[in-house]
Amino acid sequence: MELDLDPIEARVLGCLAEKDLATPEYYPLSLNALTNACNQKSNREPVVEWDDTTVREGLVRLRERHLATFVSEAGSRVEKFRHRLNEEFNFSRGELAVLTVLLLRGPQTPGELRQRTERMHSFADIDALMHTLTKLATREQPLVKQLERVAGTKEPRWAHLLSGEPAAESVAAPAHPHGLADRVEVLEMELKALREEFERFKAQF
Repeated sequence: MELDLDPIEARVLGCLAEKDLATPEYYPLSLNALTNACNQKSNREPVVEWDDTTVREGLVRLRERHLATFVSEAGSRVEKFRHRLNEEFNFSRGELAVLTVLLLRGPQTPGELRQRTERMHSFADIDALMHTLTKLATREQPLVKQLERVAGTKEPRWAHLLSGEPAAESVAAPAHPHGLADRVEVLEMELKALREEFERFKAQF
């Protein structure tokens, strides 16, 4: 399968997968719910403001790629939509969670991925997360890749390949977190890493 999703297709697909994993009781999604998910202001980079027509056009293209399907539920007059990533790629839950975050937020470090996949799948530790990334990167058709570490950053980031090679502007690390929420998230990740390191240290004695 040729993987060259445009930004709309990638966002729509990521939202469908996110809601499948995080809130299965509200999945599949109506067009209105999916549009709201695409335009969500948290856990999205970049934040967008699309209308139903834009989202539906993305859904049609995904259906042509066999990555999404339209469903009609008994007793419901509203058409709903779901992704077909598992049918096409046979993902584990962890693999799907990692790809979902990369689709919705762009390149991420392993630490960011572990933090941001928690609502969808809980990785026991960074090693478990890295094992999942390695499996995705070493498929016959690789689906993620590790980017070169940017000067001034501690960790290399990973990107999905469902839209082909990452664009040059997405490879550079952001100069600073966007807004208070992201600053808090970064601090929480650093605190969590320090706690884990302290627990490992205590276990040695």
